[in-house]
Amino acid sequence: MAVIENSKVTVVGAGSVGSSVAYAALIRGSARHVALYDIATEKVEAEVLDLAHGTQFTGTSSITGGSDISVAEGSHVVVITAGAKQNPGQTRIELAGVNAGIMRKMMPQLLSVAPNAVYVIVTNPCDVLTVLSQQETGLPPERIFASGTVLDTSRLRWKLAQRAGVATSSVHAYIVGEHGDTEFPIWSAATIGTVPILDWVTPAGDRMTVEELDQIAIDVRDAAYKVIQGKGATNYAIGLSSARIIEAILNDEHAVLPVSPVLKDFQGVDGVALSVPSIVSAKGAVPIPQTPFSPKEHELLLHSAQELTKVVNSLRS
Repeated sequence: MAVIENSKVTVVGAGSVGSSVAYAALIRGSARHVALYDIATEKVEAEVLDLAHGTQFTGTSSITGGSDISVAEGSHVVVITAGAKQNPGQTRIELAGVNAGIMRKMMPQLLSVAPNAVYVIVTNPCDVLTVLSQQETGLPPERIFASGTVLDTSRLRWKLAQRAGVATSSVHAYIVGEHGDTEFPIWSAATIGTVPILDWVTPAGDRMTVEELDQIAIDVRDAAYKVIQGKGATNYAIGLSSARIIEAILNDEHAVLPVSPVLKDFQGVDGVALSVPSIVSAKGAVPIPQTPFSPKEHELLLHSAQELTKVVNSLRS
């Protein structure tokens, strides 16, 4: 597939996350047309107006939107952020019930106006909602996936870069699994440049220890809770990471990103959406089956799958 010309992305949900996704997509020039949809008419119209007032400074990108589902018509990518937000002290999984109901009602409406789009689910718990939405719609797994641990991976690389004294782009490490409490890093394959993570000598002259890396992983896992406690929501970084995913699709990049499609016979995991390194292009997201895991990491992947399967099954019953 070639780069999509006259590209259109629709962001569903005009809350803090959805508005930040639309803003990031505009200022990065992720798509030619950005649309913002929300059932709250006054809110979405105000957000669109505020964004539109700045389009002199966003190059060729344009912004439209409203509370009629038709604003999503003809979209190449649909990013879903609508749903109840995560409150301080609340886990992503606790959001599952109410947001599953919203998705079941909304997905058929979106498909009616954007039948050929690639769907990216940001609403939490995104992995659970991806499984339910894929089954509800019958879309191929590559065309409906969660933003997953793209943001968590960015958080990890930022912390490692600070410690290692290098640019974030020079850190090659991934968070995988659930976008939530059972996520984990693939330390066995993590490098700074080409140097294995434990062999890197920092500006202080020391090396990172296994114990330090374990603490970094915990800090990354709990980072959202800290942000939510302080300001009520995480929005800027998820807006930027979502724009990055949009670009990989619309530009047919074949970029490797840890998004979360429903996995099929992936190293013992089947029928559950988990983030693993995947090739993201105009076709959607395809997991990379050769991804190496240490025996311990493989156990963590299976554990993450088991925990999410419990939640999915509880919502089906």
